Amino acid sequence: MALLKRYTLYAVIAFSIFYLYHHFSFPSWLENDRMGAPKAGQNAPPTDMPSRSSFDWSKVPIRYPVESLNPLPTGKPRRLPRIQHSFEPEVVTTRNTRIARRDEIKGAFQRCWEAYKNNAWMRDEVTPISGRARDNFGGWAASLIDALDTLWIMGLKDEFKNAVAAVGNVDFGKTSLETVNVFETTIRHLGGLLSAYELSGEKTLLSKAIEVGEMLYVAFDTPNRMPITRWDFSKAQAGEPQVAHENVLEAEIGSLTMEFARLSQITGNTKWYDAVARIMSVFAEQQNQTMLPGMWPLVVNARDKNFKYGGAFTLAAMADSLYEYLAKTYALLGGLEPMYKEIYDNAMEAAAQHTLYRPMTPDNADILMAGMVNVNVTRSTTLDPQGQHLGCFAGGMYALGGRIFENQGHVEIGRKLTDGCVWAYRNSRFGMMPEVFHMRPCGPSMNDVCEWDEVEWMKDVAIRHPPEASASVLAKIPKGFTSIKDGRYILRPEAIESVFILYRITGDEKLRAAAWEMWLAIQKYTKTPLANAALLDVTVTNDAPTKMDSMESFWMAETLKYFYLIFSEPDLISLDDYVFNTEAHPFKIPK
Repeated sequence: MALLKRYTLYAVIAFSIFYLYHHFSFPSWLENDRMGAPKAGQNAPPTDMPSRSSFDWSKVPIRYPVESLNPLPTGKPRRLPRIQHSFEPEVVTTRNTRIARRDEIKGAFQRCWEAYKNNAWMRDEVTPISGRARDNFGGWAASLIDALDTLWIMGLKDEFKNAVAAVGNVDFGKTSLETVNVFETTIRHLGGLLSAYELSGEKTLLSKAIEVGEMLYVAFDTPNRMPITRWDFSKAQAGEPQVAHENVLEAEIGSLTMEFARLSQITGNTKWYDAVARIMSVFAEQQNQTMLPGMWPLVVNARDKNFKYGGAFTLAAMADSLYEYLAKTYALLGGLEPMYKEIYDNAMEAAAQHTLYRPMTPDNADILMAGMVNVNVTRSTTLDPQGQHLGCFAGGMYALGGRIFENQGHVEIGRKLTDGCVWAYRNSRFGMMPEVFHMRPCGPSMNDVCEWDEVEWMKDVAIRHPPEASASVLAKIPKGFTSIKDGRYILRPEAIESVFILYRITGDEKLRAAAWEMWLAIQKYTKTPLANAALLDVTVTNDAPTKMDSMESFWMAETLKYFYLIFSEPDLISLDDYVFNTEAHPFKIPK
């Protein structure tokens, strides 16, 4: 019991760190000097002559060298089943409507890009209300690098060319941060550079991707070769000894596989693949030894390579992309590493059995939500019926995995999870799903069915609120929800991500109609004179929610990209040809 309490405390501490890091805007030490970017069409420096960063990470002496590298899987890639729906030719009226909607989304991206160029060029983010610059991700031009492939996909080639020239001057040898988040740097910077390189062939981008890869590789120089996920950049530069941490979020250590594997595939240097293969072998070996066999706890011990202990399990925050990457990495490796299918099958079955539930709703909707499961020392499980915007990726994950591994049941689960997030958008006051909430489950499993019962719903609402809760607090809870733990909408992409994937897989036009509903609500309430802003609380009873002076790079990298793609021709970044990393950067599937 003491051990369980200890790991529960670790999970609470880790969640607090994660929550603060991801959900609040921290002021940068230096405010924006309004540095202007080159205008589209103006002469830019040659894009094949990047400047080297001020520090060469490849020259850092390795304290714990690898004696034998895990080789990249070789051989002819396996032919994957067809992923995308066979779309019929469009009628003219449908095509005209689709193009008009696609172009409106493109215009919104261009507004945000101009705001970034004019107010925060070469910095991480622009604030959409005050027009200042902010550096939350190393000061390495996160929005610029994150949006590179969006520029290319939207056909903004002059802007892309100027952006590539600017990327050549990003200095990965220094940072204003004391601690670098290896996961965030991997998915945003390394993923963004690799994807844009694959799409364009610009050598500058590959050169910079290798620089980032060399930098991140130093975080793996520990006695057991497990990475330090919250990494002391300066101490590493100075060559000080490093050890992996005892308490690491499973998503942060388990979501590096796609980017590192892709860097090895492109360069032919297997050291990056070897680095992540070592991590995933630990996950695979211990998958069925955890307190919920098939899944892993939110917090794992990288120092001791112990990924078994801990009683909290979920597909959502702190776990999400670990599970997302299983089927995607299988595809990216050409189906030549069977381990990923095995651990995907085990994880998805366990998650379906324990974490997914059908909520009671006023319209008796046949939908699913992904909750949290707590396991005690006797191995009995308790469902915490949460809903999280971060968890909305799971619909696309199940559907894509179902297609890759020919499991139609998983495609159907994916559709119901996606419908659940659409339901949450549609039934929220302003048409946007809150960040974290609770609902009343029909039962402990996803197969339970129930009819709407307003009395039971009100009982659940009362249970989740103190007796002194005011009528104004209770009035903010839409029917079907039982509490709103976090009412923000921070421009997240996970819901539209799954709507996009399910549309490409099923061809169901209701999904594209739902996407447009979502878009209209988001644009109506988040648009500022400069760009788009996160919202403080989408459950208020006012005429409009309060805007926050925050626009993370994933808005241009992910949210706007997925909205654009769902209204584009289906062969643009086809799911039969590409898999997206968790920051929506597409990587080509080998064939």
